[in-house]
Amino acid sequence: MKPETPWNRLRRAAGVAPLRGEAATRSEQATGVGLYLDLIRWNRPAGWLLLLWPTLGALWFAADGWPGWHLLIVFVAGTVLMRSAGCCINDVADRDFDRHVKRTAQRPVTRGAVSVKEALALGAVLALAAFGLVLTTNRVTVLWSFAALAITLVYPFAKRFVSVPQAVLGVAFSFGIPMAFAAVRGSVPGLAWWLLAGNLFWVLAYDTEYAMVDRDDDLKIGMKTSAITFGRFDVPIVMASYAIFLAAWAAAGAGRSLGVVFFIAIGIAAAQALWHWRLIRARTRDGCFKAFRLNHWLGFAVFAGVAAGYALR
Repeated sequence: MKPETPWNRLRRAAGVAPLRGEAATRSEQATGVGLYLDLIRWNRPAGWLLLLWPTLGALWFAADGWPGWHLLIVFVAGTVLMRSAGCCINDVADRDFDRHVKRTAQRPVTRGAVSVKEALALGAVLALAAFGLVLTTNRVTVLWSFAALAITLVYPFAKRFVSVPQAVLGVAFSFGIPMAFAAVRGSVPGLAWWLLAGNLFWVLAYDTEYAMVDRDDDLKIGMKTSAITFGRFDVPIVMASYAIFLAAWAAAGAGRSLGVVFFIAIGIAAAQALWHWRLIRARTRDGCFKAFRLNHWLGFAVFAGVAAGYALR
């Protein structure tokens, strides 16, 4: 008897009947691995990079420079794992809405290629793996991880009730900042909250661009988004949010005497924000989506400035 395949083990753990014989072979070769990778957006790293750069920036601020390999590995791997788990949760929560949106109609859970139980089982495995990494840090970070999980679970449902759910996402996507300080210092000082507040505006900026892509579909299905709430002020608010984010992190860098290289990096990030204005000012789907997809480079510029500033200080 052939050993059970990993994908059938996952299906069995989720309470879904495993595939047999040729059906199992065809499914795994054609869709098995690919479906699960598509579910966690493995081929679209922009999402976890948007999470990673501010988290690493906070790690450098907390450690006053290089944080060490242990914490670097924990936070890089943990970011990828938790973002992947969040995709599983989000796709389950939004499956009835996503089928009415052009961009999301073919997601694995939405089209029935991956069951709800499978998606939740995979999300749970990924979250547990991330928690295992957190356990190698300290008690304060472990406690903060429960709050991070709670906001990850809450966000997908905020779109039903909150006029600007991107603000909730901003908290979720900024939670790596207090966790980084907790892991390094065993506490969360005022600087962490300052960086979190600034980063929240960056998330508001890029996720409003994302929401502008789906605005017509979201209006039809009654979904609440910042793009709908802001209306004709969407572009000015996006640009103001970029400015607040960059000003907040620039002030933090100035307070740590990070020097000229850091401010050059902030200038590069500001130039990217201005380019995004050119992309979104006409409010076309392609332009707004391109601006969203390229935002991780803006975040990288800020992180690179922080890391270089500490290295050259």
